[in-house]
Amino acid sequence: MKMKLFSYNLVDTYVHRLSGLTKLICFLLLTFAVMFSYDIRVLIFVLAFSLWILRISLIKYKQIRLMVIYVAVFLITNAIIAYLFAPEYGVDLYGTRHELAHILGRYSITQEQMFYQMTKLIKYASVIPLGIIFLLTTNPSEFASSLNGVGVHYKAAFAVELTLRYFPDVQREYHDISQAQQARGLELSSKTKLGTRFKNSLQIIIPLIFSTLDRIELISNAMDLRGFGKQKKRTWYNQRRLTKEDVLAIVVSVAIFLFTIAVSVFVNHSRFYNPFI
Repeated sequence: MKMKLFSYNLVDTYVHRLSGLTKLICFLLLTFAVMFSYDIRVLIFVLAFSLWILRISLIKYKQIRLMVIYVAVFLITNAIIAYLFAPEYGVDLYGTRHELAHILGRYSITQEQMFYQMTKLIKYASVIPLGIIFLLTTNPSEFASSLNGVGVHYKAAFAVELTLRYFPDVQREYHDISQAQQARGLELSSKTKLGTRFKNSLQIIIPLIFSTLDRIELISNAMDLRGFGKQKKRTWYNQRRLTKEDVLAIVVSVAIFLFTIAVSVFVNHSRFYNPFI
């Protein structure tokens, strides 16, 4: 069975043609906008915008299915824990209380708490597509050359490139070790108990750690033998100048960021949107 890797996808789309530096700037601007605002209207707009960009990037669901599952589990777990530890936070935040049902003790279902947790859920969900777009549409080498072109030292830029390139390598290595261990009789299917699967998975993680250390040593020795870091500057094979498409993408991202700040400062007079006033 062919493994679906969460890695760079070479497709000719508008997003893929953007410079790596442009995509980094857009990603940071949109992420800062989402993290700053607690206005559910703005967050829904950014979420819809990011999903539209995800669609035109031609990223298939099978490429990100595993990531989507992990994110969904995280969001659900985060929502449950947030309610258990602070079931009245929404009431304190918005200054009103509209109780829908009483559960037990201090635990009640209120409109304020539900609205706050829904806002928080959309807030987290808005960032995920942006990260997926950035990782799956950015060529690591071209991104590193872009970083170096704006003043980032080439050693740091090369470290970022290696990190991005290493994601699919880790996935591939994990898959190979898992298949080898299962061929030797290690049970990892859903037929076994959760505790047994967790214990057996350690027999995959430990070899993966050692293989990772071996890979790091191999790459370090190869870079030393080639004199990496000896010169103050270096050239890049993949280097792209900013185009009109890059400028347009940055302008749109800046506009969304400024719009988010303006709504919080001039409309809501706060980072939070309060519909209960």
